[in-house]
Amino acid sequence: MWPFVAVTTAAVTRVPAMPRITLPDDSVRTYPAPVTVMDVAADIGPGLAKATLAGVVDGRLVDASFAIEDDARLSVVTAKSDEALDLLRHSTAHLMAQAVKQLYPTTQVTIGPVIEDGFFYDFARATPFTEEDLERIEARMKELAAKGDALERSVLSRDEAIAFFKELGEDYKAEIIESIPADQELSLYRQGDFIDLCRGPHVPNTAHLKAFKLMKVAGAYWRGDSNNAMLSRIYGTAFATPKELKAHLHRLAEAEKRDHRRIGRQLDLFHLQDEAPGMVFWHPRGWTIYLAVEQYMRDRQREGGYQEIRTPQLVDMSLWQKSGHADKFGDGMFSVQTDDRTYAIKPMNCPCHVQVFNQGLKSYRDLPLRLAEFGSCHRNEMSGSLQGIMRVRGFTQDDGHIFCAEKDIPSEVARFIDLLHSVYEDFGFTEVIYRLSTRPSERVGSDEDWDRSEKALADALDAKELPYEVLAGEGAFYGPKIEFSLRDCIGRIWQCGTMQVDFSMPGRLDASYVDEHGERQVPVMLHRATIGSFERFLGILIEQYEGKLPLWLSPIQAVVLNITDRQGDYVARAAELLQNAGLRAEADLRNEKVGFKIREWTLQRANYLLVAGDREMEEGTLTVRTRDGKDLGALDIDEVARMLNEEVAGRGRGIEVPSK
Repeated sequence: MWPFVAVTTAAVTRVPAMPRITLPDDSVRTYPAPVTVMDVAADIGPGLAKATLAGVVDGRLVDASFAIEDDARLSVVTAKSDEALDLLRHSTAHLMAQAVKQLYPTTQVTIGPVIEDGFFYDFARATPFTEEDLERIEARMKELAAKGDALERSVLSRDEAIAFFKELGEDYKAEIIESIPADQELSLYRQGDFIDLCRGPHVPNTAHLKAFKLMKVAGAYWRGDSNNAMLSRIYGTAFATPKELKAHLHRLAEAEKRDHRRIGRQLDLFHLQDEAPGMVFWHPRGWTIYLAVEQYMRDRQREGGYQEIRTPQLVDMSLWQKSGHADKFGDGMFSVQTDDRTYAIKPMNCPCHVQVFNQGLKSYRDLPLRLAEFGSCHRNEMSGSLQGIMRVRGFTQDDGHIFCAEKDIPSEVARFIDLLHSVYEDFGFTEVIYRLSTRPSERVGSDEDWDRSEKALADALDAKELPYEVLAGEGAFYGPKIEFSLRDCIGRIWQCGTMQVDFSMPGRLDASYVDEHGERQVPVMLHRATIGSFERFLGILIEQYEGKLPLWLSPIQAVVLNITDRQGDYVARAAELLQNAGLRAEADLRNEKVGFKIREWTLQRANYLLVAGDREMEEGTLTVRTRDGKDLGALDIDEVARMLNEEVAGRGRGIEVPSK
């Protein structure tokens, strides 16, 4: 027996005459008494009732059993609704916990939230779960889902809930509840023989849980504190349909296959090690790619009117205090002390760029002044957040700052957007996602400044007719920003470029110029990055192309191969001629079968394999083969050089990304 009863309506204290329910199409249905979300769905039609997962009542997500007492707006949530995915995953986490309790009765359940791409649940047990346990748990979940047990919401007082869970032997649940105020009622959800503390809402019954997969096991400390017990965590995911789940698992398999860390080892591009956590050791081939990107960005910035500068790595902490960075990001800054002074290892470049601007009197005729730096920065990221070269502690940004008058903001933002689009296309990215991040709660500057800067960015996007999402409260502490994100070939989104309007920092750091009337004015500072962190962008490129980089970026553009020792000198000369033509070419003179060498260099992602036998040596040609196995026939060495250089000059334009 459960020591309480299920609650299928909100607490009823009065019965209104006739509650009016307004639906998304603004049609109105009137009922003589309180009515549940499911009742309204059934009134609309049996098909909708069968598909109903929950409801949104006056903006609040509620169970399908929730009783609507007063006039309200209602949206019925089905598997096609935006709210459905988290709802399904939340309920699937409960399903997993139920299966675990049936299979391993002495296990205690703790917490099981929804996370990006799925959910997890932490369990307390003497023996941690293994990967082999997952199949058994998942099989039981499928059996339970097929039963279609209803998920019923109930309420208890805090003290009743503590006693109830302690009686069940769920000490962790009891500890969670003890931290909740004594006067608060708690909701619990029951399905079959399992009950869990939860705010909800949930799907009406387990039959709606049709597509799920348990992914992996891990360890996790109770409440995230290393002084507490280690728990066993199971990660899973869920979707509305098996088709969506299959597509997700395919994307995960593709992501694993393209993982830049695995490819980096395979192609000998870089490595990381414990002696320098979050710092990249670039190997010759990886550094070749890095330099190709850097030189490309240097050329594009110069064409865009930027002047390249270089600023110090160590700067007295007083500058960071004056700029506001020390107060906002002090915990993430590395520092050193010498000569009774504290220096910060530069976490960003903007205050230093203001120092360059401040040297010498500036006139309105000098504006806009565009400064760019491949700025090396260091930030004390948490060790658990480090991820290959995607998230590191030491990185370089293609950083730039534009000092201008307020009237120049629209044209400068538009100019930057044009540059960014062109750069992304050269790297093979054609879909850009735009987000406008507005003022956070903790910020500097007046509301009037924020109003003007937010409007300037919105107007620039509107003028370009670019669709964008507003991220309220996600701006930098000194100004709003446009975030430019890329969608890669398997659908992942990577935030790379930014454009930020800053009315505050130049004044805080004493920047000024003389306007056309001879009066001192504070310039507006536009912070911008096109690709962002070089390390992260290179990781994105490696995964986007699965290491098969376009010719202009490839560290091994061509390899010349001999068939026998007789062609050794010819192959060496051919490789030298290609190198003199500006190509990254190598000669492979090893005493191995040519088929073996072709396979090996194909695995190393060399773009072109150029084979020379006796006939090629006599005719002064090379047989050209692409890394995808296409045979282009025999070509003169000069023709090979011309063809490859034309492809290099074309950048990434027209290059096909390897298929999924």
